[in-house]
Amino acid sequence: MSAPQHPSDTAVSDAPVTDPEVSDEQPVLPAADRASDDAVLEPVEDETDEDDETDEDDEADEDDEPDEDDAKSADDPLIREGDVAGDYLERLLDILDVDGDIDLDVEGDRASVAIVGGRLGDLIGPDGATLEALQELTRLAVAQSTGVRSRLMLDVGEFRAKRRADLTALAGETARRVGTSGQPERLAPMNPFERKVVHDVIASVAGVHSESEGEEPNRRVVVLPDK
Repeated sequence: MSAPQHPSDTAVSDAPVTDPEVSDEQPVLPAADRASDDAVLEPVEDETDEDDETDEDDEADEDDEPDEDDAKSADDPLIREGDVAGDYLERLLDILDVDGDIDLDVEGDRASVAIVGGRLGDLIGPDGATLEALQELTRLAVAQSTGVRSRLMLDVGEFRAKRRADLTALAGETARRVGTSGQPERLAPMNPFERKVVHDVIASVAGVHSESEGEEPNRRVVVLPDK
């Protein structure tokens, strides 16, 4: 005898039970229209990253732009001479194991290089003889690099600066004596740098003038009264 069927009993279905919140079914996409068939999807770029890269590129471009002063320096032959001389002298100081700093400048129509620092007496020599030889070597190095004859002036340990001050005073006193006495005076033999200092001082004094006489290394300045 079979059990009675109750209305509350639910018939078992063969269809799978589906959780309404979780579904394995793929959403149905709308059919593409004709205009969308040729559409190209492009990835969305991160605006933040793009801005960062742009800023970095701008900074790099600014760093790569040559400074106006640097451009002028590169075009100035006297500054170029000083740079070449500075490199040459730095290598020389390293070879000689001598401590010294190199200052570069331009005085008038020539480059000026100075070695300053500690014990530099060996680079000066008696009465600046070694300094004169070192200056000629430096000028040759500059000429070899630039292809132009150099008139570069080299100083070591402020030897020339002190000598310039002494010669300026000597030339001034000599000019006053010659102007008063009317008699020429011959100064001691000098190198070209020293003679130029004297000539420049004499040229600024009224009533006298100067000339050079003799041969190297005994060439000297003669101070004469104007006629």
